[in-house]
Parts: sequence; structure tokens; C-alpha cells
Amino acid sequence: MSLTTRTALPLSSALLTLILGALQALMPLSIDLYLPGLPTIARDLNVTSGAAQATLAVFMLGVALGQIVYGPVTDKYGRKPPLLLGLAVYVLSSVLCALAPSMTVLLAGRFLQALGASAAAVITATIVRDLWSGKALADRLSILMLIMGAAPILAPSLGGLLLTQIGWHGLFWLLAIFGVLITIIVTRLPETSSAQERAQTRLRDAATNYLSLLRNTPFLLYILTGACTAGMLFAYLTGSSFMYIDTLDVTPGVFAVLFGVNAAGLIIASQINRVLLRHFSLFAIARSAILAAVVLAGLLLAVVLSGAASVPTLTLLLFLLLATFGFIFPNIAALAFSNVKERMGSAAALQGTLQSTVGGLAGALVGVLAGSALLPVAGIITAFAVLATIFLLAAHRARPTA
Repeated sequence: MSLTTRTALPLSSALLTLILGALQALMPLSIDLYLPGLPTIARDLNVTSGAAQATLAVFMLGVALGQIVYGPVTDKYGRKPPLLLGLAVYVLSSVLCALAPSMTVLLAGRFLQALGASAAAVITATIVRDLWSGKALADRLSILMLIMGAAPILAPSLGGLLLTQIGWHGLFWLLAIFGVLITIIVTRLPETSSAQERAQTRLRDAATNYLSLLRNTPFLLYILTGACTAGMLFAYLTGSSFMYIDTLDVTPGVFAVLFGVNAAGLIIASQINRVLLRHFSLFAIARSAILAAVVLAGLLLAVVLSGAASVPTLTLLLFLLLATFGFIFPNIAALAFSNVKERMGSAAALQGTLQSTVGGLAGALVGVLAGSALLPVAGIITAFAVLATIFLLAAHRARPTA
């Protein structure tokens, strides 16, 4: 199967991909920039580590709810107007987080910030699916992972370096500024939705459309596979700073470097994926990657149980584990959307909502069960790896036959 686009591109492919990548970076940047500051937030606001970690879980909840709303809205009113509205909410709520005097205000700000960021997440995904399909979609998503992957590499490093200079409040001011810059860039985006489909879409049919998508068994199972992979990722994201800084006694600066090294595994794998797509099927690549994730998660759990956990062993295993995500996410998305022909906004919203919900659940479990402990984090990652494998194999069996 050749790598082809779904339709003619309204801008040059490189420029459009760059703009979409900047939009995609908004979500990971909002998550990763302040991660080195979580222990500091807990101390400054006089709350527990679990309460500080709740700022990530609340963010993922807001993303999940926001995407459900934006999906039908973007099907009805197009891509750009809802996107600009969401970015405005994001900027204002980032300012609220920067000014937060208490954990209650910070949690409220993070929830509103997520509602704004969810517009960028779901509408960017919808635009990509407007323009590409099949292996071309997986290839384009791999490119976007390279662009947005700079966020998890640079953001914790930048956050760790700036934390001692401007404090965690200043990190949120940086997010507000980034939101303003993204809003300006978005004015260059084309409208990629179909005028005919917008005319035929009714917001009151949103629930019916979502139910129809939930009855699409292959689509649902594939996005559940991706959601469980997101569960592994967010269990790591939520617990990483406490595991490295509190348990293994590394400094915030060293944590930022290690976090970037681990994220590099995902980025490198996503680019290798582009080469593999020319020789192997989407399913073959995704299946091999998920089976590798199960093995690596099991090894991580075994190392923790044996008491042999150290900075080198954890970093090696986590680097390889995150690398499997670079093969899983783009190919699972392409497999899922090969089963959807219309209402791309609602489909992208459902995918994003499930990923955010499961990711938020994983983060909440880490906050409640783990604190700074290694074992619960390793156990949660392993459980989601097993579930992802089950859902993928079930999706392959349920796929339509030619």
C-alpha cells in the first residue's frame, strides 16, 4: 500500500505539518513543563505529594470532558472557530494557574487549562484525519510525534532549569505566552472540514453519533488499545519525578535530563516506524511493539520486586518501554480510523477522551497508591500493558473481512 493523502493539501505539506506539530505540542508541554516542580508545589502549598500529583489527574479529566464537547462542535462549525476559542480559554486559565495562591485555585486553573488544551488536541487530530488515511496517516502521525516529541525532551529540562529562577508560578506564565504564540500561528491554518458535512451535522445528534461509534467494534477496540498504552505512559509521567527525585535521590536537573533521554526513545522509534511502514503492515508493527511492551513492563516489575532498582536499570527499561509507544500510537490510530468514514471530529474526540480518561485514571492510581514508591507504578504499567495486548488481539479478530 502506498503512502498517499486523502485529499489535496491546502498548504505545503511541510508548513501544515509544522503548524499541526506546534498545536500537538501544547498538550505535552502543559503536562511536562511543570513536572520537575511537583515536589516544590507540594511543599509551597503545604499539601501531600498525592495532592500535587492530582493536578495532572485533574488536567487529564478536563481534557477528556473537553474533547467530548469539541468533537461534535468541530463537525458542525468547522475546525478553526472552536480551536481559536479553546486557545483563548487556555491562555486565560494558564494565567490563573500562574497566580494560584492555593491548591484549590491551582486545581481549578488546571481543569480550565485542560478544557482549552483539549481543543488543540482533538481538532489537530481531526485535521490530520481530514487530510490523510491508512499508512499515510500513520506516517504523518509519526512525523508529528517527532515535532511534538521535542516538548517532553525540552520541557522538563527547561522546567528544571527555570524552577530555581522563576519558581513554578513562572512556568505557568511561560505556558500562557506559548498559548498566545500558538493562537497567532493558527491563523495560517486552512479550514479542512467539508461544508456539506457541516450542513448535515446537527449538535442534537451528538449522543447518537457517539453511540454509533461505540458500536463500531473494531474502532472501539483499537482506541481502547491506544487508551491502555496512554495508561502506561501517564503512570510513568505522574510517578517519574517522585521516583527519580524522592526515591532515587536525583536532583531536578538530572531528572530533567533522564526524562529527556526516555522521551527520546519514543521519538526515535516513531521515525523508525516510518521506515517499517514501507515493509510491514500496520497491525504487524503494532502487535510486535505491544508484545515488547508487555515484556519490558514485566522486567520493570521484576527489577523493582527484586530490590535491584537503580537509576541506570530504570532508565534503560523506561527508555525501551517508551520506544514501543512510538510504534504503537501512530499505527493503532491509523487502524482505528480505517473503520470510520464520517464525523471525524466526533471520532477523534472519542479516541482522545478515552485516552485522556484512562491516562487520568492511571495518574490518579499512581497518586493514591504510589506516592514516591516504585512498586505500584511498575505494577500499574504492567497491568495496562496486558490490557493493551488483549484489546489489540480482540480488535484484529473483530475487523471487517474483505
